[in-house]
Amino acid sequence: MVYRGKSSLFYIFSSFGGALLVAAAFFYYNYRFSQFKFIDFKNTILYEKTNIFTPKQDNYYMLIFSSKMNDVNKLLSKIPKNYPIIAIDMYQKSFDNKKGVIFVRAGTNTIIDIIQKFNIYKIPVYFAIKRYNKTLFKQDSNKKVIDGS
Repeated sequence: MVYRGKSSLFYIFSSFGGALLVAAAFFYYNYRFSQFKFIDFKNTILYEKTNIFTPKQDNYYMLIFSSKMNDVNKLLSKIPKNYPIIAIDMYQKSFDNKKGVIFVRAGTNTIIDIIQKFNIYKIPVYFAIKRYNKTLFKQDSNKKVIDGS
């Protein structure tokens, strides 16, 4: 084997550095893209009283809460009023819709699916969703746990 000097070492380390840079960019992109989740209202069935909920707006806040633990009106007052709120009670209590608030219910498996999909570990929590296409919505903000006080 013939020693070619410093230039061959440069090519070896630069190709390794380039591969490392590409791998880092790939993993960073996957991390950033997976940080926000999607919900498809064609597959995720939520009920507004007896009707199936169909999104009419392009933006919503999703609120997941427990009517056994929280005062609903107090929670709603802590959420910005930029978009209508889709409120899901873990105990499936029936509420009448208010101006800007749509109370929905769902089956246990659907609620578990939403909790797992959005990695919800504490309630009450809310986050914004934005229409991605017809029935598919993308999480558009970080999750914000509402302080109980």
